[in-house]
Amino acid sequence: MLLAIVMLAAVISTVVWYTSEKARTLKVGMLCYLYWGASLMWLVDSIYEYIELRAEFFTPATADMINDAFLGFSVLVLGLVIWTVYFLIKDPMGVIKNIDNEKAKKAVSKKASANE
Repeated sequence: MLLAIVMLAAVISTVVWYTSEKARTLKVGMLCYLYWGASLMWLVDSIYEYIELRAEFFTPATADMINDAFLGFSVLVLGLVIWTVYFLIKDPMGVIKNIDNEKAKKAVSKKASANE
């Protein structure tokens, strides 16, 4: 379940990144790297678990499936949080820089008007 959730997120983010110029501007490629890396990690984990469990691998308990789904959604959210922080640091559209510039201009104009 975990592998399926993360791979689905990786495929969706890759399709969005590939088809949209705005997505490339918004650094969605970083999100693709995060999800594909997690997918690869859990693919290797699944292979080793299959080697260990054999047929039992295909009949997991309900509690295990719920735990895997919860972990999968947690990974999706963590990936989005990491991407958001990365996006805010890079500020590709200059939004944060513009806010700082506007505040500085207002402070300068207040100071100039106070001096007059």
